Amino acid sequence: MQIYLSRPDITEEEVEAVCSVLRSPNLSLGPKVAEFEQAFAEYIGVKRAAAVSSGTSGLFLCMLALGIGPGDEVITTPFTFIASANSIMMAGAKPVFVDIDPESLNIDAAKIESKISRRTKAILPVEVFSNPAGIDKVCEIARKHNLMVIEDACEALGSTLNGKKAGTFGTMSVFGFYPNKQITTGEGGMILTDRDDLADTCVSLRNQGRSKNSKWLAHERLGYNFRLSDINCALGIVQLRRIDQIKAKRQQVARWYQEMLADDGRLIVPAAVEGCNLSWFVFVVRLKDGFSAQKRDQILQAMRSRNIQVGNYFPAVHLQPFIAERFGYKRGDFPVTEAVSDSTIALPFHNNLTKDRIAIVCQNLKEVL
Repeated sequence: MQIYLSRPDITEEEVEAVCSVLRSPNLSLGPKVAEFEQAFAEYIGVKRAAAVSSGTSGLFLCMLALGIGPGDEVITTPFTFIASANSIMMAGAKPVFVDIDPESLNIDAAKIESKISRRTKAILPVEVFSNPAGIDKVCEIARKHNLMVIEDACEALGSTLNGKKAGTFGTMSVFGFYPNKQITTGEGGMILTDRDDLADTCVSLRNQGRSKNSKWLAHERLGYNFRLSDINCALGIVQLRRIDQIKAKRQQVARWYQEMLADDGRLIVPAAVEGCNLSWFVFVVRLKDGFSAQKRDQILQAMRSRNIQVGNYFPAVHLQPFIAERFGYKRGDFPVTEAVSDSTIALPFHNNLTKDRIAIVCQNLKEVL
């Protein structure tokens, strides 16, 4: 019996929605795109949404729409999925890393101002593991220094901070819909903003640089094919309609893990965060002092040998070989990030994971420890 790290939650309603598009003549650039965009913007509570091919392409288009390019710097976190830094480099700018807060695991707002230079154009905070804690402080610093905020909310759909939804804090924000996210479109992402000019630019950029009112073969700027098809959007519409049910399922899975692991003194177990309501993207425990990175890796391997999928979320971005080589980063530059990265174990986590299977995961983890 294999216990999988993640699994999408697809019902017959999603299947029928996709099939209905396949029976239509509108597989791309059809009505489902606009319907998904409108529903998503209304759910988050922003003016405009632009569907794109992935969260990564969404972050990249935000860079371009905000005029970020060669010679510019964007402050971000080294504890994240690689796409956050990649999107900055794709635009020709430089990612400037700031170490993380050891509690929230998000960028440490208290350390940001020392990294601001005359080349800094924006801050790209990431709501890691669906946790928006501290994003409000990051935005205060950005306003103080007249900087833009690109909110990487790819993992945080449905999370709130003091009642305010993730995705509503930044100048622009981006969500991702890969199959391990709260809702999925297979592949896909969504850009959100209250500014029509930025939204219109992103819509043009995702569609080969065509303007809103131009003919099919008229292109007003360099653009890309970052469109999201009606097939994907039909799936997303139904998934978004189920978001409250999905959040409740994920919260239940998280509670079961918390109950079963609460008494293990070798682990730091994710808990409730003051002011935050988490939508639970993943469930990541951390090893306490006394376990080396090598031991953690042995634990991962032992769990996998027992047919339980686990992961090391996330390796430190600044130590990824191509980034370390290009910018000269080395171990010791961001000690909090490195200590956290060396200790993480992402446990199986998805909507329909049963209590019995969670018990199997926890029992095996304790045995391996």
